[in-house]
Amino acid sequence: MNKAFRKLSYPYLGWLVVFAIIPIFVMLFLSFTSGEGLSLEGSKLSFNSFNLLIDQATLVAIKNSFLYAGISTLISLVLGYFVAYQLFKSKIKNKLLILTIFILPMWSNLLLRTEALGNMMEHNNIVTSILSRVNINISIGIKGTPLAVIIGLIFTYLPFVILPVYTALEKIEYNLQEASLDLGLTEFQTFWKVIFPLSLKGVITGSILVFLPSLSGFAVPEILGKGNVLFIGNIIEQAFKNMNYSFGSLLSIFIIMLITAALLIVNKVDKEGETLLWINIQKQLSKNMVIKTINTLRLSIKY
Repeated sequence: MNKAFRKLSYPYLGWLVVFAIIPIFVMLFLSFTSGEGLSLEGSKLSFNSFNLLIDQATLVAIKNSFLYAGISTLISLVLGYFVAYQLFKSKIKNKLLILTIFILPMWSNLLLRTEALGNMMEHNNIVTSILSRVNINISIGIKGTPLAVIIGLIFTYLPFVILPVYTALEKIEYNLQEASLDLGLTEFQTFWKVIFPLSLKGVITGSILVFLPSLSGFAVPEILGKGNVLFIGNIIEQAFKNMNYSFGSLLSIFIIMLITAALLIVNKVDKEGETLLWINIQKQLSKNMVIKTINTLRLSIKY
């Protein structure tokens, strides 16, 4: 890299050290100490915060986080893949505009979007008020339920599936699809044996991008769940509000470890260029295509 351009990274490195690396080490230190607040006076080595990990409320929050994040990720994958695939197969010229419409809600504040969605889930909201004027009385009232939390998570993070899946689909060579159809596969078989395997890195990336924020977030379950559904993020928020920095830091380190592991997976699966997953699938697919083509030619020559 040119030395002049390398110097441009110094402010970013300084920002990263001050606002990311140092706080992580501070939280790591606080996880193994006990004291009042952030003061180092009177603090001592302690593992009391680890005992809180097996507390009933913590275990329930961890279970809820993984359960609801898993459900939201699975539903988001199905919906997001369907939308991305339909957009990929469509004849629309300006597909970038459609993608922009999908990600447009992400440009607004998360709390505002969640509050607006929560208002729609109340018994009396703007939609029910408008419908009541035409003698249509509908009352939803699901706010504060697990269903409301799942809907909120899907509504918030669905674009994180659509974008990487659509990008992966766009990279698939059309010749592979034509070859599979020419060799006798149906449209459905072509999708499962050609298109879907070659879009797996988009699926994996989208899954991680939905699962992690769903797992660690606290705004959606707090607002839409009305405090009835505890997530890890809610426990961390309560710990810091109660000045239990040791336990809050310990849970935060746990989340950071999950995020770091996920970033390593994304870097392995969806880095620039051909990944091992992409190469192996494409090699195996190409090998099968070559074998089928040779067999077809042999039959043609024979008959």
